[in-house]
Amino acid sequence: MIKSSFLSDFKKFAMKGNVIDMAVGVIIGGAFGKIVTSIVNDLIMPPIGLLVGGVNFKDLKLVMKEAVTAADGTVEQAAVTLNYGNFLQQTFDFLIIAFSIFVVIRIIGNLTRKKEEEAAAAPAAPPAPSAEEKLLTEIRDLLKEKK
Repeated sequence: MIKSSFLSDFKKFAMKGNVIDMAVGVIIGGAFGKIVTSIVNDLIMPPIGLLVGGVNFKDLKLVMKEAVTAADGTVEQAAVTLNYGNFLQQTFDFLIIAFSIFVVIRIIGNLTRKKEEEAAAAPAAPPAPSAEEKLLTEIRDLLKEKK
């Protein structure tokens, strides 16, 4: 019984609209992130790198300890580096993704606001009178005619 209740509760949770919407958002966000990363890496960063002297940001690093190599040229111990260029690249990716999402949300907000303003500007039609009101109106009109 406990197992069935657990599965039943999980099914109710998983089928809620918000959970499904969130899952779709995460999947779309992941795909959008890849597109923006490609835009940053392939379109935006090469010109910036060219402007700063042909530097690829991902290659920027501070060597804290040089690599140790053997006499035959094999690396015995890898160099210890602080890869700040990769950090800069990821920061640019984040800023562009955040800005893109901000723009999309702002556009959606403006469209929603316009629809709400149009709905508020158009006066609502008065509701149709009920059957009782119609009957009472007829009775009133008949009584006025008799006077």
